[in-house]
Amino acid sequence: MDRTDAGALVQAAADGDAAAWKALVEGLSPLVWSVVRAHRLSDADAHEVYQTAWFRFAQHLGRIREPGKAGAWLASTARHECLKVIRNSQRLTLTDDPRLLDRVSEDGTPEQSLLDSEEAAAQSERVRRLWQEFEELGERCRQLLRVLMATPPPSYQDVSAALGIAVGSIGPLRQRCLRRLRARLEARGAM
Repeated sequence: MDRTDAGALVQAAADGDAAAWKALVEGLSPLVWSVVRAHRLSDADAHEVYQTAWFRFAQHLGRIREPGKAGAWLASTARHECLKVIRNSQRLTLTDDPRLLDRVSEDGTPEQSLLDSEEAAAQSERVRRLWQEFEELGERCRQLLRVLMATPPPSYQDVSAALGIAVGSIGPLRQRCLRRLRARLEARGAM
């Protein structure tokens, strides 16, 4: 599929054209599969990565800055997802060997594990408080901060178009919203 065709199909799919979406999937699926297969994942992981790449593409369909490079976007996303699966699989090694199961943990002492779990619980509580205070902010601040937290971060032009905020006002408004959030957290002793 050439860039011109891909760009036109991405625009049409972003506008809700189901036939354009189907043409994109049919035209670019071989590319996504070639990237996934190159990483030699298990069948289950390969299918998961394939679906995740298309899901991420659908999530960002209206925000892709260069629709003609949809293939490159999908290939890059598939590669990142493959690497994520590979990294995560290296952390877990399944075994039924009793000698390995009885071995002392390399993570440290039980006391260290307890301290780590207490720190994780405290971190979880901080995050819960943060989101609780975030929900108490005004609608405009919540919308702006949610959009700016997206991955990959949108351009200020995209934010302006999506929220109807002048490009030059986005940074100052963001600062005011973050200051309000910080003040709320400090008032509750969460910081």
